[in-house]
Amino acid sequence: MSIPIFQSSTFEYTGQDSYHDLRYIRLNNTPNHVALHDKLAALENGEAAVVNGSGMAAISTTLLTLLSSGDHFLAQDCLYGGTHGLITKDLPAYGISYDFICGDDPDSWKSLLRSNTKALYVESITNPLMQVADLKAVVEFSREHGLCSIIDNTFTSPINFRPLELGFDLSLHSCSKYLNGHSDIVAGAVVGRTELITKITHKLNHLGGTLDPHTCFLLHRGMKTLAVRVRHQNSSALEIARFLEGRPEVEMVHYPGLASHPQHQRAQELFDGFGGMLGFELKGGFEAAQRFIQNTTIPICAPSLGGVESLITRPVTTSHACLSPQECKEVGISESLIRVSVGLEASADLVADFEQALRALVSKIGP
Repeated sequence: MSIPIFQSSTFEYTGQDSYHDLRYIRLNNTPNHVALHDKLAALENGEAAVVNGSGMAAISTTLLTLLSSGDHFLAQDCLYGGTHGLITKDLPAYGISYDFICGDDPDSWKSLLRSNTKALYVESITNPLMQVADLKAVVEFSREHGLCSIIDNTFTSPINFRPLELGFDLSLHSCSKYLNGHSDIVAGAVVGRTELITKITHKLNHLGGTLDPHTCFLLHRGMKTLAVRVRHQNSSALEIARFLEGRPEVEMVHYPGLASHPQHQRAQELFDGFGGMLGFELKGGFEAAQRFIQNTTIPICAPSLGGVESLITRPVTTSHACLSPQECKEVGISESLIRVSVGLEASADLVADFEQALRALVSKIGP
């Protein structure tokens, strides 16, 4: 009923033909790894999967497998800060160039193509502005121009969206988030066709971004409750977003489940749920955002997301701290933007907590 932890780095040689087939923790093929790979592939209806030491290990290993010196790729213009930093600061040192695209404007993508363009990278729901790119167009454009289509599916999870069914070549996850769901591990995963996963695994074996057996066990266990957790978070986040949208203190709410969201119709067509992540901006700017976070009592002010506890933060100080103020401004991330990862607390309790935090804010700054 519960897979044991095979806490062994070394396994007896039994005649394997390839170095990559030797049983060894760093080669990501112990019994704990194999069970996890099978489960992840099944969750997204993929042929194969491989786990990594972190979400960034999954992203960096995938891009370094598909791209070499002299290659070029396209990436969505508003991404997780760590991904943005990898693309803009690290990959150019390897001779890999890039251009950012607007996910909402497929007609503009072709002008950025080069003869050496190899891949297109997007997020299912962007971090932290909750944008939904024209994902169908991403798949069609990639096929038409021979690009490998890659998507970070962390925010939606396989419960709400399975990109491979839409035609994406690779789906990536920070398993630290929804897949594990308990804020106690760091892990990543890549799911896709066997041919691509094999290449990524071989690169990972050399780079060494391995997941240890005990973390494999915790991730395997965490995924057992994935569906019930995400469905509650979908419902709770939508309730909170609707509450915030109706408050006079709130300037704007970023949540694809709201009819006011610019890509709401697209999100309805693509997803089975809108996720547990939302962002909002208060009237009063940075100072109001700071006071609101201080006034709340249930959410924990901390980075990361997707766990059973609600988390609240300003992205400019956490997930996107590596971006300069100018870079944040260019992609629309303001100092006053608040990001909430909705946990498993009662929705009514969270709404009540947010309401008292808003009341305290108004009483301090006046009407």
